[in-house]
Amino acid sequence: MGGTPRSNKEKATAIKDYVSWFEIPATDFHQAVHFYNHIFGIEMEQNITDVNAMAFFPVTSGIGGAIIAGPGSIPSDTGPLIYLNAGNDLENVLNKVEEAGGRIVMPKTLISEEAGYFAIFIDSQGNKLALHSKN
Repeated sequence: MGGTPRSNKEKATAIKDYVSWFEIPATDFHQAVHFYNHIFGIEMEQNITDVNAMAFFPVTSGIGGAIIAGPGSIPSDTGPLIYLNAGNDLENVLNKVEEAGGRIVMPKTLISEEAGYFAIFIDSQGNKLALHSKN
């Protein structure tokens, strides 16, 4: 057996976004929806069935996500950290976290001039999430 070793690897293709959808678990669905509606100043569309409830972040393009309550939807402050886009200045969103029932874990912090800023918070359900903005 001689010759050149064969490779099963395919040529890597660049992926634009590595996140395609996210779900934030909730035990108190209505409280969670109120929390995110309040801090972002939005009105989430809701779909409630006998099995679960979902409220969708309004998007016109890009990555979408939802609040979800139902079997297996257990809020947690451990595990993967989702960064939510906070627009031009994350302070506008972060300043509403505590009045909506959340807690700020890390205030607005500079990553770098190129990358912008981030902050970390615990939502009204106990999930740890982050905010990101360029300013």
